[in-house]
Amino acid sequence: MTDLFDHALQERLTQEAPLAARMRPRSLGEFVGQEHIVGEGRLLYRAIQADRLFSSIILWGPPGTGKTTLAQVIAHHTDSHFTTLSAVMSGKADLRQVLKEARNRRKMYQIRTILFVDEVHRWNKAQQDGLLPHVENGTITLIGATTENPYFEVIGALVSRSRVFQLKALRDEDIRALLERALVDEERGYGKEQVRLDPDAEAHLIRVAGGDARNALNALELAVESTPEDENGQVHITLEVAQDSIQRRAVLYDKDGDAHYDTISAFIKAIRGSDPDAALYWLAKMLYAGEDPRFVMRRLLISAGEDIGLADPMGLVVANAAAQAFDFVGMPEGVYPIVTATLYLATAPKSNSTGAYFKAFDLIEKASRTNVPIHLKDASRDGKALGHGKGYKYPHAHPDHFLPQQYLPQDLLGTYFYTPSGQGYEKEIEERLKRWREAQRKALGITETENLPDLSEGEIKTIKGRHKGGRK
Repeated sequence: MTDLFDHALQERLTQEAPLAARMRPRSLGEFVGQEHIVGEGRLLYRAIQADRLFSSIILWGPPGTGKTTLAQVIAHHTDSHFTTLSAVMSGKADLRQVLKEARNRRKMYQIRTILFVDEVHRWNKAQQDGLLPHVENGTITLIGATTENPYFEVIGALVSRSRVFQLKALRDEDIRALLERALVDEERGYGKEQVRLDPDAEAHLIRVAGGDARNALNALELAVESTPEDENGQVHITLEVAQDSIQRRAVLYDKDGDAHYDTISAFIKAIRGSDPDAALYWLAKMLYAGEDPRFVMRRLLISAGEDIGLADPMGLVVANAAAQAFDFVGMPEGVYPIVTATLYLATAPKSNSTGAYFKAFDLIEKASRTNVPIHLKDASRDGKALGHGKGYKYPHAHPDHFLPQQYLPQDLLGTYFYTPSGQGYEKEIEERLKRWREAQRKALGITETENLPDLSEGEIKTIKGRHKGGRK
């Protein structure tokens, strides 16, 4: 009778479980996202399909990306005994009992044991050490799940005996697929009910979920369960209902539309205009609306080169360090390096002198082909036969590590692309460059010079459009 009551209780708990738990995929075919590790033909996909998961694995990724779900999919595909421990709720005594049962199972019935440890980083070093010999001798195959970097939060000996698979935040299309599946699934979702989810409400749930399937499904469940049926017996989920369900207000921001480009444009122009307050406002709008922080970091790196440049060379260093720090930390704490870079660039001295490159690029396009002066050519191949490199003087062999000699083609001598802005560190560059150019004119007999005029913003955009170097 106890077994019957237990079974009935389990059935009731399953039916009453949150939508996110009910909708967990039960097979690889139902699993959404993470194609880079469980896409058809991938190593982990093949191992699960063939029930050949012999080496331990660690699943590392943000919440709601499918770590526990993937473990349960493995449980459904394996003939091994599958058991679960939560590192938050269990300790050494629980682990000892699991290991004892695993040894007996292997000894008496030749059945392997797969142990799934959720939040494995929560176990201390001694607890993690307790797993080592049993992972090594094959008593258990470990599947560890963690939201923290395992290379720092899991002992090195355990990591070295495991394959680490990094799960990524789900894409918008992945979240959309999960929401739509929940709406049509008659067994576990709302397929037997008339639920209408407006497109803008769906877009809001997807955006605010931030790649977390659990967040999206929990919000959908709250919206459906808290919304009464209308006169047609339909549960209508509007944008307002979606906002209340996920406790975030929608802002006008479409990642593929005008609001996206207009907002990032305002952000960069605020930095260029040295207004840190406006820069913070537009940054907050983008991140609140669910913009990819890495997109923001890429634009900060561009701004550091385009708008600050050599007026403060540390701008690029700070922006690059912030990008690396964000990749290491992630959200939400990763917002701090983003803000640091934003404030640094907004308050730094400004120079757009790096735009001098586009003057040179434009001239290359328009001018006829020019040859490299013979003394600048590579002497290692044709030095003896053709005299390449003959006459070149090594600057480091002279005082101040400088001597005036020709570096441009003959017909371009006296042409200056780069004009220092005189701002910040670039003022020092301006003074040095003035001395060097004067010495060069005197040594080479240059009597006519031309400072190519700065290009307008429109001219630079036009040249950029023709620029084939690098990624667009």
